[in-house]
Amino acid sequence: MCVICFVKALVHVFKIYLTANYTYNFRSWPVDFRWDDVRAASGGGSGHRALTCAAAAAGVWLLRDAALGGDAPGRPPRGARSQAQCLLQQIRELPGQLASYALAHSLGRWLVYPGSMSLMTRALLPLLQQGQERLVERYRGRRAKLVACDGNEIDTMFMDRRQDPGSEGRGLRLVICCEGNAGFYEMGCLLAPLEAGYSVLGWNHPGFGGSTGAPFPQHDANAMDVVVKYALHRLQFPAAHVVVYGWSIGGFTATWATMTYPELGALVLDATFDDLVPLALKVMPHSWKGLVVRTVREHFNLNVAEQLCCYPGPVLLLRRTQDDVVSTSGRLPPPPAPGDVQGNRGNELLLRLLQHRYPAVMAREGRAAVTRWLRVGSLAQEAAFYARYRVDEDWCLALLRAYRARCHEELADGEAWGPHGPAFPWLVGQGLSPRRRRQLALFLARQHLKNVEATHCSPLEPEEFQMPWGL
Repeated sequence: MCVICFVKALVHVFKIYLTANYTYNFRSWPVDFRWDDVRAASGGGSGHRALTCAAAAAGVWLLRDAALGGDAPGRPPRGARSQAQCLLQQIRELPGQLASYALAHSLGRWLVYPGSMSLMTRALLPLLQQGQERLVERYRGRRAKLVACDGNEIDTMFMDRRQDPGSEGRGLRLVICCEGNAGFYEMGCLLAPLEAGYSVLGWNHPGFGGSTGAPFPQHDANAMDVVVKYALHRLQFPAAHVVVYGWSIGGFTATWATMTYPELGALVLDATFDDLVPLALKVMPHSWKGLVVRTVREHFNLNVAEQLCCYPGPVLLLRRTQDDVVSTSGRLPPPPAPGDVQGNRGNELLLRLLQHRYPAVMAREGRAAVTRWLRVGSLAQEAAFYARYRVDEDWCLALLRAYRARCHEELADGEAWGPHGPAFPWLVGQGLSPRRRRQLALFLARQHLKNVEATHCSPLEPEEFQMPWGL
């Protein structure tokens, strides 16, 4: 009898899997939008032109630093080296390059992007199907297939609220959601802005769900490029009404989009990090340090902070106070206690952003005050810390607005005045007393970073999702 029941249960599970696989299969869908369709688009959105066919094979542009092919300190510039020296250097580096490539395309890929494992997709198939059905039935979601410049097919879902934008007009804004390394739009971070009333466009990384390819940074950026083009040219959202929301590793594609399309309206980063290297070193053996650093730099260079500093628009960082995933407090530590946020890599992300935008404010006293403020993890402690420094918010706002107005009067060329105002860095804060500099630095830090009392993978509450601050 037990054998018969087991066989029936197995048949039932297998039937559910086949049904889900048939419904979820995306390969037979027609193409709704291609990366080069912007050539035929009229008006709207962005002034960025499509890639030429020759450039498409290499993919979209990525920001690269000295760690990726640049001249290392102490090494003669490439122009000063002879051909024999270059050849000898290449031969010496070949074993390390091969080992790095092998690690990146095997264990490294599964560690950085576990959601691309076919086994995980198969296990989650019924849940992904249920998530799709809910988005279609409850929010009238429209699924679309986009083709990136590298030929990968990107699975997307669009929920349009423009016909009923709500009392605050939230539905007129489009939030493009970039999921984490094990997230899918069917059951991912898009639920927070969706339930908050915004129009939402979700998409899956290459190799995730219905999307084809592999989720390496170049392929991710190619996918993000066609998603942004789709939002601007096919969905016809004005660039100023497009908000990019990145959760966890999705911060890479989110910052790439706003760096490449600086006219986009705003950027929200949730539980993300400044750079992947410190997090990779935390989970890998110490003896592998050289190989790990090289592999990350050459194959998974998720330089979120560098890309973030290239975006001139409004930014909001959401730091989760119980986040152990993007924390480097110790090697494989237990989940931090509430308020233990000293090792959170979001701290470095904020410091890099403020130092780039307001270098005079973040000099000495300002940086020290913000660093101390970042150690505070609870809302009550934050309010007490803020009160102790007696931050005059009205004075801070007046100073920043006066600087902005003065720049508007002095700048005659349109290039210096971008879509979000004067180009960064701002020289505001020069000549301030140490007390005033600390106050202004704390005010700016509080406007750009909000604490959320949650773990890394906890769903963000709709009320926690908000638009960034702007003058």
